[in-house]
Amino acid sequence: MYCVYMLRCRDGSLYTGITNNLRKRVGMHNEGKASRYTRSRMPVVVVYVETCEDKSLALKREWEIKKLKKKQKEDMVSRVSVDPASYML
Repeated sequence: MYCVYMLRCRDGSLYTGITNNLRKRVGMHNEGKASRYTRSRMPVVVVYVETCEDKSLALKREWEIKKLKKKQKEDMVSRVSVDPASYML
């Protein structure tokens, strides 16, 4: 199973990605090994998670989210409750 996730970066920006192991991926982001974007904006915390049945659906959903305006993404984040600690290594 894959998931689409959003991270809140140190500068307040949001990063969207997909993975099949969110805990490991967040660890990689916080080690500066996952993305050039988050590397200079660490630490990051998980603020949104959406599960998908397979990689193809996750990629499509990621693309849909990335096309949204920041306000729309912030609205998505505000409607869910995520415990960032549960995704930390």
